[in-house]
Amino acid sequence: MKELSKLLDGKLVGNPDVIVSKPSKIEEGGEGSISFLHNPRYEAYLYTTSASAVLVPENFEPRHAVKPTLLKVKNVYNAMALTLEKFSEPVLYPTGIADESVIHPSVSIGKKVSVGIYTVIEQNGFIGENTIIYPQVFIGKNVSIGKNCVLFPGVRILADCEIGDHCILHANVVIGCDGFGFVADGGSLLRKIPQLGNVILEDYVEIGANSTIDRATLGATKIKKGVKIDNLVQIGHNAEVGENTVIAAQTGVAGSTHIGANCQIGGQVGFSGHLKIADGTKIQGQSGISASIITSGQSFMGSPAIPYISFLKSFSVFKQLPSLILRLQKMEKKLNQL
Repeated sequence: MKELSKLLDGKLVGNPDVIVSKPSKIEEGGEGSISFLHNPRYEAYLYTTSASAVLVPENFEPRHAVKPTLLKVKNVYNAMALTLEKFSEPVLYPTGIADESVIHPSVSIGKKVSVGIYTVIEQNGFIGENTIIYPQVFIGKNVSIGKNCVLFPGVRILADCEIGDHCILHANVVIGCDGFGFVADGGSLLRKIPQLGNVILEDYVEIGANSTIDRATLGATKIKKGVKIDNLVQIGHNAEVGENTVIAAQTGVAGSTHIGANCQIGGQVGFSGHLKIADGTKIQGQSGISASIITSGQSFMGSPAIPYISFLKSFSVFKQLPSLILRLQKMEKKLNQL
């Protein structure tokens, strides 16, 4: 634990010589394991866990006696991530270019690139060094992919799109599909508007499985540096997601909506089109955003979404509506009798 304490810049409380060999959930524990406590709701497990050590916030003071050694750290989640890295086994990626892949002669491929079987890379593409492309990936013409990227099986990157360095695209991600653009032609049919733009992913972007990002009608749909997108997320044409924003599963962002930097978007959130969302906005799951958010650093919930605290107050009243109606009906009955 002494070495781990130095790595995490933490303070040990308890036996500094305890040895840990694996991570564990705090409610499960196990001799020789290390767990973590961040959410106060799990504090009760600290007093019963069989884990040998537990990461806790630096200001945490136990209310009862504890058996495990405590390692107090500034940020439990960051410390947990570093700890898990130490216990994780190296990921074994495929190496070399498979004979069963189809790569156009005009494609430029950097050093130490791996391409899996049945992958297709069309003309005038660029693949940066150390990039790993798993089997059954399709990369369209004029696509640029930076260095140290990982494309998992089934990824589709369509023509003219640009992927930065250190990006991870999980299985069945689609980058550059057509935006949802149609116009009434005066008859009984909707005329398709050609989608001639592209998608640009900047560095350190990670996209979860089965998520889709539409190409722009004109210009580019942009996902800025450090963005993390969960599974089953839809980003519409000409949308923009700012740096280091995180978006949870099943969220949909309609066309031309611009989400700021450092935002936190919960699952199943719906954004209307052509909105501006300020930096640092936090949106709770299943919220509906139908208007722009101008002031940075606010939290919202509900559909249509309202400020988070206002939602909680409103919901507390909403839960009382049945009893309030009964009281109102009784009062109305008494008034009629008078």
